[in-house]
Amino acid sequence: MSGSFADLHAAHIRLCILRLLADAPGYFANDSILHQSVEAHGLICTRDQMRGHLTWLEEQRLITIQRPGGSTVMVATLSERGGDVAAGKSHVPGVQKPSPGTAV
Repeated sequence: MSGSFADLHAAHIRLCILRLLADAPGYFANDSILHQSVEAHGLICTRDQMRGHLTWLEEQRLITIQRPGGSTVMVATLSERGGDVAAGKSHVPGVQKPSPGTAV
């Protein structure tokens, strides 16, 4: 994938989110946990940026988002399509492809 640093960074964050959800019990997590986990993987991301990435991933049908009780908290759930992208079985432009041989 070619592009600016910002585009490459965003693609890595999106792959990280999908992989985190693939590993999460029930395949879901809230935006706060995802934010902390992405940063623990060495990717800098604000909470606002995280919400933007989650919205983008939902638009691509890679996740679904719920806001329990109308709150501002976003709960993301991995879709089947998102699981395929996380595992490297399919590709969506804007999401980094996983390296060969890396486990989800």
